Parts: sequence; C-alpha cells; structure tokens
Amino acid sequence: MNGASRFTGWVLSGAVFLAFTSSLAVAQETTATESEASLVPVVFGGPNSVPGQLAADARAAEAFVDPVFLDRYFDWKDGLTAKHGFSFTLDYTAAMLAATDTITEKDAGAGGVVRFFGSWDLVGRDSDNTGSFIWKVENRHRYTDIPPSAVKNEVGYVGLILPTHSNIKTRLTNLYWKQNLREGNLEIVAGMLDVTDWVDLYALASPWTGFFNFSLATGGASIPTPDDATLGAYVNAMMTDTFYIMAGITDSNADSTDPFETFDTFFDEQEYFSSLEIGRTTSRDRFYFDNTHVTLWHVDEREAAGVSSGWGATFSYAQAIDDRWMPFLRAGYADDGGSLLQKTVSTGLGYQLRDKKSLLGVGLNWGEPNEDTFEPGLDDQFTAEMFCRFQVKRNIQITPDVQYIINPALNPESDDAWVLGVRARVVL
Repeated sequence: MNGASRFTGWVLSGAVFLAFTSSLAVAQETTATESEASLVPVVFGGPNSVPGQLAADARAAEAFVDPVFLDRYFDWKDGLTAKHGFSFTLDYTAAMLAATDTITEKDAGAGGVVRFFGSWDLVGRDSDNTGSFIWKVENRHRYTDIPPSAVKNEVGYVGLILPTHSNIKTRLTNLYWKQNLREGNLEIVAGMLDVTDWVDLYALASPWTGFFNFSLATGGASIPTPDDATLGAYVNAMMTDTFYIMAGITDSNADSTDPFETFDTFFDEQEYFSSLEIGRTTSRDRFYFDNTHVTLWHVDEREAAGVSSGWGATFSYAQAIDDRWMPFLRAGYADDGGSLLQKTVSTGLGYQLRDKKSLLGVGLNWGEPNEDTFEPGLDDQFTAEMFCRFQVKRNIQITPDVQYIINPALNPESDDAWVLGVRARVVL
C-alpha cells in the first residue's frame, strides 16, 4: 500500500473512531422521551440507495385510487414488510434521448432497465438497531443502435447523460449488510456497494427520479467513483443532533458485470477509492433534503488501467423550503484521479408542484474537463437542464427533460447542442 493510501487509511480510521465515540455520547445524552420522538431511522444513503428508493416509492403511493388488483398487490407487499421486515420493488424504466449537432448521424438512442431490489430486516426489527440485508440486480439494454448513455459521445460531451441507460446487460449493483447501532445514530454498511449511494448526496441526485445529467449529481462529475458492486464499507454517524460524518473505503477496480472478482482485486491489487464527508442536516429524517456538507476523496493509482492517483473535494448546500422549494449550490475540485471534470460548479432549484406528487427541476453547471483524463486546452462546458417528473399514477412516473450544452469539449465543430429526453418508470 502506498503512502497516500496509508494516510487515507489513518484519516478514515480516525474518523470512524470519532464517529463511534460521538454517537455513543449522543446516545447516552438522549432521554427516553427524546428516543420515543425520534423513531424515524437515519437514512444516510441517498435517494438512489435501496432504502431511499423504497421510502420514496412508499410516499408516492399516497392519495391515488388504483384498480382493485393493484390495491391487493400493494397491500400484500405492505403485509410482507409489517410481518417479516421484507420489502422489495420490481421496476422498469424506459428512456429515450435525441440530440442536435452530433458528430455522426447517430443522434438518438433508446433503452430500458429492469431492476429487482429490496431490503430484509433480519436483526432487531422491533428496535432502532436494525440489521438488514440489501440487494439490487439489474438488466440494462438498448432498443436502438445506440443506448441513451452513448448519445453524449455523439454530442462530444465530457460527462455523462443518463448513464443508467446503457447496454451493459445483467449486472449486480448492491449486495451488502446494513447495521444500525446506538438507537440509529450509527450505521455500518459492508459488502458490495454503489458508492454514489454514500458520497456527496442530495435529493435530486438520482438518475432514476431526478436530473438526467451527471454534472448535477454526484460530485458534479468531478469524483471518479468506482463501478457498482464494489467491495467495501462505510461507517456513518450522527455526531450531534444535526452534525454527521460518513467515511468509507472501496475497491477501485470493481466490475459490476463480473461482480465477485472485486474480492480478488480488493485484496490483491489494493487500489482503493476512499472518502470522508462531514455535514450538517436539520434533523435525522430530512437527511438529504436539508443538508450542507464537505466531501474529501482520494483514489489510488490503477496501474493496469493506466489511471493516475488523485484527490479532490466537493461542497454541497441544499435546503428544502416549505416542503415545496429546494435551491442548491454545489462545487467540486479534482487533482488528477481519472475524473471527468477537474473543476465544476452547479446550481439550481427543485420545485414540488401543487399536486405534491410531481417535481420540477432546473439546474445549471459549469465544468472544466480534467486535463489528466483527456488533454490540455479543451473548452469549458456549460450545461443547462430542466425536467418535470409527473406522478401520473401510484406506480407510474413520466419525466420529460431538456438540456442545452454550450461548447461540448470533444466536438470542436459545434458551439452548442440540444438534448431532448423522456424517462418513464413503472413500479411493482
């Protein structure tokens, strides 16, 4: 292990120790009345995590009148959760993107993703100290010559546009254990993880329900996160009623299409991605709705892949106002490491429509391509995106989306491009 890795390891070890002792102090200071008033468990994972998505789907079910067979089906699912602590979702998300000013004539792509994910509470179901088995498997496939995720190549864009909709076929995303301790103030997750569930979170970051463009999600495209199903662990803790810490380390060489190879590369290659986040939230149950944080990350050199080591930092501010408005401001910096952007700033607004089920999102991003990943002298990019997610039924969402890109860095023949898209999600 190189010196930077050892340094990162010491930092993470210290953070874990501090988080544990701080959460212990919080638990000791909590009175019985306070404990009874805070039964909502800490959700450290973001809206894209399995617990986060399950909770969001449950909220979306309210106030809709469904056919009798759907009511009976969802009542059966609710019964599984109540009696056995077993929650699951089977969903299908279809998407299409079409772009102007492309490098070739392939200016549109369409595809779909079927996912099966869930959580099984196996320990401490009647307490805040729940131990849960979490899983998620997917199949990502294209309908057309290119999938939606490849449209960004045709535009010449440094970044990711709807990266979930590729043609990678069957893959594993999650297979891990989540253990809550200290009355939910301390959370340990270990196993095969999706790092974007635990790094630089806010409510609009999910490509399944929020922005299409990754520059408005994790790290503003400045964090070189590993592939999904990466072996590792995160320790997350409330240090006080409002301040929290999240720290973890995972395998940088994971491959979600050959997921169990990560056990070999984690121990043999010893090339890791690690992160440390310190932040503030207004309360436990509003973890990624009212959130300000700083995230530090480090990635080891990946010799076989030819990717240099690097480090970086991000800042994020998001605040829900009257449960309707949510302005945000986010920025990131990367020093090498194989990231897409080396400097990035994003701002925007989420707005819950009057039906309280549909969501409008508007975002702007400025990004400077990483010279270590690409080449020096590429133009800075400017991206604007607007989407509107309509909850048309209890289990159906439709999201039209429009993006305007100025100076796509890998297409010097074009000054700008429009990308139009639509995403439809059905939940069972």
